[in-house]
Amino acid sequence: MRKNPNTMTETVISSATKEVVIGLNRPFVMIGERINPTGRKLLAEEMKNGDFSRVEADAIAQVEAGAHMLDVNAGIPLADEPALLSQAIKLVQSVTDVPLSIDSSIIEALEAGIAVYEGKPLINSVTGEDEVLERVLPLVAKAGAAVVAISNDETGISEDPDVRFDVARKIVHAAADFGIPASDVVVDPLVMPIGAMGTAGQQVFALVRRLRDELQVNTTCGASNVSFGLPNRHAITGTFLSMAIGAGMSSAIMNPMHPEVKTAVMAADVLAGHDRDCAAWIREYRAPAIDGEARGRRRTNRRGIA
Repeated sequence: MRKNPNTMTETVISSATKEVVIGLNRPFVMIGERINPTGRKLLAEEMKNGDFSRVEADAIAQVEAGAHMLDVNAGIPLADEPALLSQAIKLVQSVTDVPLSIDSSIIEALEAGIAVYEGKPLINSVTGEDEVLERVLPLVAKAGAAVVAISNDETGISEDPDVRFDVARKIVHAAADFGIPASDVVVDPLVMPIGAMGTAGQQVFALVRRLRDELQVNTTCGASNVSFGLPNRHAITGTFLSMAIGAGMSSAIMNPMHPEVKTAVMAADVLAGHDRDCAAWIREYRAPAIDGEARGRRRTNRRGIA
């Protein structure tokens, strides 16, 4: 049954002092991706050895670049992930006030992260596998958190977008059984590399529209996946995100420190009507007036010369 697409769905995530709202008619939420040792050998080695200086630097730099939230992952092979994740969360919350996404596929790590978190986190993530649903959703409900629902199950990641939609619907309904409202389920429709699957972008855009209109849930994704293996990756990622925003995507785990990506997101917000009076765009990109030029303009205006 198709629901009213104009109904507002808002997912509230918070730190101890700040709220971020992911919403279908709100500005796009940029979730910084860099605190993740996957594919970052130096960061993984440092974290494993108890050196969190790069985690601290990455947290501060991403927020300064415009991230509204940060994803924190400590998935390092043969390491004590619960201990590392809780340490990383405590450190990040001590140096920045933005809300966090607690990112792990290990239930014990999620429990450890939730135990030290101050506020209402976004738990990343739950899949459609029955065993995972039964383990993760009670944890989310007990913590009063929101959760990322990844659209795959025991059969893996389907290339059929209708199957991925059905998995998302299954997770939303299972969450409701645990008292978790649809507004606290943020669906990841799964972005495949466009270089390997030429229809990957079209599939996501179609899925996001259905998730918005039929399930009325917010959405997110790992944005950089779409450009994997391609040259000039950031241009592809930025364009993908601007088109996804047009389809209704409301957040993404991404790198706000890449200007092409951030600019594309902010421009899409303007064109989608999510940046009222273009205020955020003007604040970010207006060239600062040089004192002399500003005074000269004021004198010219007083003389009435165009």
